[in-house]
Amino acid sequence: MNLDEAKDVLAKKSFKIKKESRLGNNNGWKLLLENGGIVNVYDTGTVYCQGKKLDELQILFGKTDQSVTVTAPSGVSNKVFVVYGHDNVSRTQLEAMLRRWRLEPLILDQLPSEGQTIIEKLENNTEKVGFAVVLVTPDDVGYRDGKEDEKAFRARQNVVLELGILLHKLGRSRVAILMKDQKKMEKPSDIQGLIYLPFKDDLDKEAGKLLAKEMDAQGYRINMQHL
Repeated sequence: MNLDEAKDVLAKKSFKIKKESRLGNNNGWKLLLENGGIVNVYDTGTVYCQGKKLDELQILFGKTDQSVTVTAPSGVSNKVFVVYGHDNVSRTQLEAMLRRWRLEPLILDQLPSEGQTIIEKLENNTEKVGFAVVLVTPDDVGYRDGKEDEKAFRARQNVVLELGILLHKLGRSRVAILMKDQKKMEKPSDIQGLIYLPFKDDLDKEAGKLLAKEMDAQGYRINMQHL
């Protein structure tokens, strides 16, 4: 679906567009609606809905097959910590997916600093979080000194640092690593037992299914039939 088609769908159901702008990576359009809803229309034809009136928007764009009802484990909020590097598209797709599941993604650069260091900010906001998702994307390139033939894509250093903190705070079973273009990537750690979930260009249904299964194993009640 292209931008004009998405606008026609909204207009037919009297959804009014408040603001229209290009997405951060200039690969699509963001439509902010007057009722607080958000429709992201990517140049690839993919449509992701966020914000208010989510159920109505998903039905409108035929996304009901992706809706999932999640109940967080007892004593744990519905907040899920999200770590990412420079891939804003994948971050937006992950955020939209978690919101469709009625979860609240916590993204570090969207949280108030209140005079805290990055590490303090991360630690203070993981107190009531029961799960974290780390987006590992090919943002950097590295190799050993004098071994340029070993060149490989790597995650950003901040992603590796925050991954380590989350592993310490939550434990390995409650941290999932979504790895883009896994065959091209150097894994950020040689620790055994980490949960690596591969995906390619977009966070597709298969990647979502793998993530949902990992969260379900940790007590998040997810209706797998709705994936």
